[in-house]
Amino acid sequence: MAHTLVVLYRQPADAAAFRSYYLDRHLPLASRLPGVRDIRYTLDILGVVNDSPYIAKFEADFDTPEAMMAALQSDAGRQARDDVDNFAAGGVEILHHPRPS
Repeated sequence: MAHTLVVLYRQPADAAAFRSYYLDRHLPLASRLPGVRDIRYTLDILGVVNDSPYIAKFEADFDTPEAMMAALQSDAGRQARDDVDNFAAGGVEILHHPRPS
């Protein structure tokens, strides 16, 4: 069953700097994850009742949970993970789930 990695980025102090770095530097790193089938992201997360605690969401689909874990443990996965501290001072939540067919 397909599996999805989800990364939620908390609101930063400087949203414009976050967006610029994310698009120009981090997203190209994340797109090099081995075995990734599809990537989706948004930089405009809105709350329904209150302001959203998140600025961005990244999703990457893999064939299996094992393929996702292998990608995260690869050189590309380590580079992407290490890069988070360079722009996401608000912190991140990293989640995963089976992707319904």
